[in-house]
Amino acid sequence: MTQALAGLYLPQIRMDFAAIERRARVAEEAGFHSAWFIDHLAPPAARELDLLDAWTVATAVAMRTERLHVGHLVLCAELRHPAVLAKMAASLDAVSGGRLELGLGWGSVAKELTDYGFTDPGPAERAGRLAETIDILRLLWTGEPVDFDGAHWTLRDAVCRPRPAAGRVPIHIGGAGRRLTLPLAAERADWWNCPSSAADRLAELRPSVGSARVSVQHPIGLAASSAARDEVAETARRRFGAWGGVVTGTPDEVAAALARERDAGAELFVCQFHDFGTPETIRLFAEEVLPALDRPATPERRGT
Repeated sequence: MTQALAGLYLPQIRMDFAAIERRARVAEEAGFHSAWFIDHLAPPAARELDLLDAWTVATAVAMRTERLHVGHLVLCAELRHPAVLAKMAASLDAVSGGRLELGLGWGSVAKELTDYGFTDPGPAERAGRLAETIDILRLLWTGEPVDFDGAHWTLRDAVCRPRPAAGRVPIHIGGAGRRLTLPLAAERADWWNCPSSAADRLAELRPSVGSARVSVQHPIGLAASSAARDEVAETARRRFGAWGGVVTGTPDEVAAALARERDAGAELFVCQFHDFGTPETIRLFAEEVLPALDRPATPERRGT
């Protein structure tokens, strides 16, 4: 069994860069694998709020850390031409020493696309465009000239250099739609990110993504003690209850809940904490929850 990994979800809303940087540095020191951001032109439900650009934040965090991987859950593929995205990804991966995780989706907020002047051909076509985008990325990352004739994109003698540090960048596809998203993950992703809303169906959905590795995204209310459990649980419910998949409790209780997903094949747990990732909570998860996820499954966890 591979080592369980932890990711810190830091959507850049109501959080300036200084706060994001502090949390990312603490996560790196605590042994987290990665930090993850969002990709929108404005917060979907609150356009009056500030929102730092997704790629700028990921680049800045990569430059302020040494080992922490950076990525997005997920980048909207519709916002960037695949050749431009290939160049951006290869460049950030090269300058960060191979620490980019490329999370991609075909666009969860159609109104955002049309409001900002992008076309919306509908979910099926957007999913098809994403499939071609991934094919183009991997061709361009070879560093060789690329000709591509697809239903959505055409390239002639296109070259992308420098290449990514390891020759390619891991591609994560997030979502749980059986008709469009899961087939994409099975056919083209290195990782499938199971959203919190579908975490209770992880074991059921896992066979649909083939050989892709699995990450699970959760809002987590992590209480330092039993005495703090109720207050932390209420905070998590108030902030993230609409998302589904909220996990709350003491470190032992949170570890037990996540261990069932670990047994179902999850390797990476992307956490948005009830307090938005204070240093104390980040360290508590790293020290008391993450090690428990590498212990052998108990009969209770196996359901026997």
